[in-house]
Parts: sequence; C-alpha cells; structure tokens
Amino acid sequence: MSKQGLSIIELREKLAQEAARLVNEHGVQDYGLAKRKAARRFGIREAGALPSNAEIEDCVREWHRIFEPDEHEKYLAELRRLAIEVMTLLPDFETRLAGSVLTGAITANSFIELHLFSDAPENVAMKLEECGITYRNCQRRYRYDSRCTSLIPGFRFTYRGERIDALVFPEKGLRQAPMSPIDQRPIRRAHAGKILKLISSQAE
Repeated sequence: MSKQGLSIIELREKLAQEAARLVNEHGVQDYGLAKRKAARRFGIREAGALPSNAEIEDCVREWHRIFEPDEHEKYLAELRRLAIEVMTLLPDFETRLAGSVLTGAITANSFIELHLFSDAPENVAMKLEECGITYRNCQRRYRYDSRCTSLIPGFRFTYRGERIDALVFPEKGLRQAPMSPIDQRPIRRAHAGKILKLISSQAE
C-alpha cells in the first residue's frame, strides 16, 4: 500500500484520470508530461504507480463520454469527414488516417495525422501546391523496434481551420507501420472506406 492508503492499481487509476483531465482541460498533449504532472500534484513517487499511455488514452475517451458526449462525437465526426476530404485531394499516395482522430481520443488541440506513401516526397509537395495549399515542412521520428528509428519528412498545413500533418513514408512503409507511442504496437491506420464506416457507427 502507498502512503495514501491506496494500492498500486488504485494509484495508477487515479493518476491516469488526473492525467486525462490535464490533457482535456489544459491542453497537455504529451501523455508522459501529463502523468508526471499528475504524480507531482498528488506527491506520488512510486514508479510502479505511473499509468501507461494506453491507460491515459482510455481515460481521455472516458472523460469525453462522461462530460461532453454529444460535442465530442460531433467534433470527432467533423474531423474524420475533413480527413476524408483531404485524402481525396491526394489520391496517388495511398493516404491513411492515423493518430487521435482515428482512435477517437481527441481534445480541443488535436490535429489530423495523415500517412502518405511515396519514395519522392517532393511529389506530395507538388500536389499540395496544385491544390492551392500552403504548407511548411515538418518531420517526425518514428520507432520501428527497440533499436530502429526513422525520421519521416512531412508537410504541415491548415485546411478549413484544422491543422493537418501529412507524413510521407517510403512506399514500402505501407506494409510495416511504426510503433505507437501509446501502446508500443503498430500504429493503426485507416483508408477512407474504413473511416466512413466509423462515422456511420457513430451515428447509430
């Protein structure tokens, strides 16, 4: 038992809920930072009490189900429809949706994460320019296993008021997704047809 009289399991749940509150109410995007802030607030130092990122993400979704279910579902559907709209502008790159808009663990500060596949990222840039989209370069580091990481180039832009991060993986990257920082499993990706099914299931 901890000094607060709670078991490690109870502490993990308490910290996960507080971390989720920080994510949703204060816009903390880094789950690791959120859990450390939660631990400091409650004066908890037990390493085993820190929740996993997956536990925090579950609490983020639960927070929305409790406090703002209608607003959350409406905003999530809007972001997913917008993702499909952008994907239709980029038909040549096997574009997939990833990240919080796919999993549903969105906050007011969430953005749309798209994965594109091309051995020539400049072709994506040319297509964006053809569509009249102003972008800036960005990049993100992805981990494939405990030893292998890759720096993936991308393009960040605003579309209909929402931030889009379009990361360009090599063409062979469609067959091997990097590890998710949430649960260390391959990142979930979805094509437009799957996203439409998710939107339909929300409406039921």
